[in-house]
Amino acid sequence: MKRILLFTLLALAGPGVMVGTAAQAADLAAPVKEIMAEAQNGWSETPVGEPRDYFDDERLGRIYSRDFVRVYKDATRFPAFEDGDSPLDYDPIVSGQDSCSLKDLKIAPATSTAGRADVAVTFDNISCLDDPGDRKPAELHFVVVEENGHPVIDDILRGGEQGSLKAELAAIAAQGAQ
Repeated sequence: MKRILLFTLLALAGPGVMVGTAAQAADLAAPVKEIMAEAQNGWSETPVGEPRDYFDDERLGRIYSRDFVRVYKDATRFPAFEDGDSPLDYDPIVSGQDSCSLKDLKIAPATSTAGRADVAVTFDNISCLDDPGDRKPAELHFVVVEENGHPVIDDILRGGEQGSLKAELAAIAAQGAQ
């Protein structure tokens, strides 16, 4: 009897009830997947179409948090090159100016804790080097938050000395303002 009642309630509630949690979890990685697909295409030996900037106006208004956009725009007042508009002189996803095609891309599923999610990404961007040595795959952690019901990237954490991209952008803006 209880089972029949449960199925009846679920049927009356509609189809979205049973898949809602899974769909929300999958959505947390959506902006990360978009950026990583762009990185793969941009570093491909045969890119499809013209690669786009990770931080073009359309993306800034859609897949990044308001706070990240504010920090990024503050930093763009101090471009890395005279004829450019980016505050960065390297690709912040591959952490360099040169890279191989990205291989073995893995995006770990994330769960939200206190309104923030850590979406871990690993990839090989050194396989084309003559002697890659014993270097490990690159690893990034995208901090994803929810704004207006949508997951957005609030920061990109990189290994080593580079750390937080948002903190680096804030430092560029602060140094440029001096």
